[in-house]
Amino acid sequence: MKKIAFLILALSIISCGKEQHDLVVKTNIKGLKKGTVYLKKIQDTALVTVDSVVVNGSSELELHSPIESPEMFFLYLNKNTAENERISFFADKGVTEINTTVKNFAVDAKIKGSEQQKVLESYNDMISRLNYQNLELIKAEFEARKENNQDKLDSVNKMSQNLIKRRYLFTVNFALNNKNSEVAPYLALSEIYNAKVNLLDTINNSLSPEVKASKYGKELQKFVDKIKATE
Repeated sequence: MKKIAFLILALSIISCGKEQHDLVVKTNIKGLKKGTVYLKKIQDTALVTVDSVVVNGSSELELHSPIESPEMFFLYLNKNTAENERISFFADKGVTEINTTVKNFAVDAKIKGSEQQKVLESYNDMISRLNYQNLELIKAEFEARKENNQDKLDSVNKMSQNLIKRRYLFTVNFALNNKNSEVAPYLALSEIYNAKVNLLDTINNSLSPEVKASKYGKELQKFVDKIKATE
């Protein structure tokens, strides 16, 4: 009995001695032998490094950060060259797993973690389709200018304006449909910050109390109040 009690006490001491982290980012970068990986976030409008790991042999690593409420983080890879690549992800307290390759660091990234990340990926899926349509319109505009075809150019410009409106409308509706997620105020601040204040205010007023109290919820409230004060 004494041995069991001693074992429990020893395990408790070991557990207490191990540093606890709000956010743990477990990363595996296939093919990475040497380089530096940085975990960054936006703080007071500046991009700051919250943790970094120098890689020398093992492609598996861990980075950590304090976190009060769900927010965006960025994983940067510096392969001892002038090139810097990054993976953006929405994190919450707990563990986020990121698996990727050194060859296609951002493109190959598979992220498993917060519920907010799942919501953001759903948004990005639709936006990627709109971005593809925009690339097609840019190509069409180039061809119209090359042909000196004003009618075609006017038509392309009209479609481009409609696409911009579709993107704004989709983002507003997406935020309203995900009012219980911190992704909603984040999108309002990052994607449609120059929208009419009534649209931003509609999103702001729809947020759940928990989201309103989050980092981006508070920032959206301040942003809307600032715009109203200048009108």
